[in-house]
Amino acid sequence: MNTPTPSTGDLFLVVGYDGSPPCIRALDAAIRLLQGRSGCIDVVYVAHVPAIDMLSAGAVAEMETSFDDIERDLRASAGAQLEGREERWRFERGQGVITDQLLAAATNLRDEHPDDNVVIVVGSSSQAAHRLVGSVAVSLARRSPVPVIIVP
Repeated sequence: MNTPTPSTGDLFLVVGYDGSPPCIRALDAAIRLLQGRSGCIDVVYVAHVPAIDMLSAGAVAEMETSFDDIERDLRASAGAQLEGREERWRFERGQGVITDQLLAAATNLRDEHPDDNVVIVVGSSSQAAHRLVGSVAVSLARRSPVPVIIVP
């Protein structure tokens, strides 16, 4: 019986990051997963604008400025968390539906590195409402074309 050989390619981890405690735990987990392996961590912040068609141009411009500020703060926060622990990382900002943006980032990496391993790492939601309407983590687990790790 032939058993497939496990992939020995690089490990690319896509981490959803908004600075919340679950996301901080997810980034910590990604750092530990990458130790001793070749690869990279992609820290992804998604600026989510609900019902943008209902906003004035001025309101959209103000939100963009806010998102720029949030991005700068989150990039600094992620950098501080990674400092001295992991140097192979990059930060990117998406805009839209969080699940869709994380899936797009992972799919792009998978397509760019077909012989490597791509995994999405997210924190579990602690919000009670997500038990009823679902969370990013649950949506990713249902739709992702790559493995998903949900960190408690």
